[in-house]
Amino acid sequence: MSANSILLDFSLDPARIIDEVSRKSIVRVCKEALEKYLAGLTISYDMLTADGYLCLLTETGTGTVVTIRFFQQGLITINVEYYRKDGDEAKISFDNMKMLENGLRITLEAKRSKHLPPIKRGSSVDVYLTSSDERVIEYDIDRVLFDNRSEFQKIQIVHSRSLGNMLVLDELQNIAEADLIYTETLMCRGKEDYAGKEICILGGGDGALLYELLKEGPKFVVMLEIDEIVMQACNKYMNSICGDVLEKRTDDNYEIIVGDCMVYLKKYIKEGRKFDYVFGDLTDIPISDTPTGEIWDFIRTILESSFQVLKPDGKFMTHGNGVSCPESLRMYEDQLAKLTPKVMYTKSSAFVPSFMEEWVFYQVQRELTNATEGV
Repeated sequence: MSANSILLDFSLDPARIIDEVSRKSIVRVCKEALEKYLAGLTISYDMLTADGYLCLLTETGTGTVVTIRFFQQGLITINVEYYRKDGDEAKISFDNMKMLENGLRITLEAKRSKHLPPIKRGSSVDVYLTSSDERVIEYDIDRVLFDNRSEFQKIQIVHSRSLGNMLVLDELQNIAEADLIYTETLMCRGKEDYAGKEICILGGGDGALLYELLKEGPKFVVMLEIDEIVMQACNKYMNSICGDVLEKRTDDNYEIIVGDCMVYLKKYIKEGRKFDYVFGDLTDIPISDTPTGEIWDFIRTILESSFQVLKPDGKFMTHGNGVSCPESLRMYEDQLAKLTPKVMYTKSSAFVPSFMEEWVFYQVQRELTNATEGV
């Protein structure tokens, strides 16, 4: 069940909507076209607004509401909203929406027009998530498998017909069963040699990175994850990507520690413990005008602390953001340029199925000197 919102837009010559007679004529045309699908529409309310005109229509006996909005710049929007129970037919089918738009575009002599299929709001299964640059993506999600909130975040595991089970944290898609390419690109599989290496994963609560790294024969991997509930949920519903690592939690060549990664990084720094690789599988690079704020401070702290526990020739591996966010990526690279000692980095990218976009990954290490080249 959900409230369905159908949206149509038309652009007209602004001179055609400045007087009352023209506006009412346009409303009449729109009403007649809509009544082919919505019986008994009546005008319930209308008013002038600071930027144009608003007219509200209702369908007798159903609660369906139609809003026709005129903007003085020549834009006319039509919003149709109604409640649709599971199994009910749509009031206006997709094909009928196209015919409605085309018919009104011709009758109104609009310069351009656009329609959107029903936006489903308030349903028990939320099918909308956002891309890295905050565009709305509609997924083919058909059921919710897990829905809970830890002290750190909202945690959901949902099922997509095309992507399998997906982990969603605070309304942001994290990983799906179809996303092996994400993990393989993050770890640069085939390019990096993890055999016999000591590795630290910061975050990684879905278990996918740990599971894939263990296939490469490392000496030991320690994973620092703060959210126990994420791991419990992924162990139950995402074991196709994490195997049994979240069930066992420890073995001869790995250990999962539940806790704040910064607490343990400080501990390792004090102890002098060193790693060949540190993976930052934490927050994405934020979208912002400037590299300021709590998340950027956290990113800088993670970078600085990670290099204190890396061996001289060690690498920091992390995910960035989508290629559609060049400014955020540039700001992250500016932060890398400010690190002491100086670092160099390479980038890789891959199209991640559940993100529905190209994603950027970073491999960062200290600049090579004669001293470190021989280590």
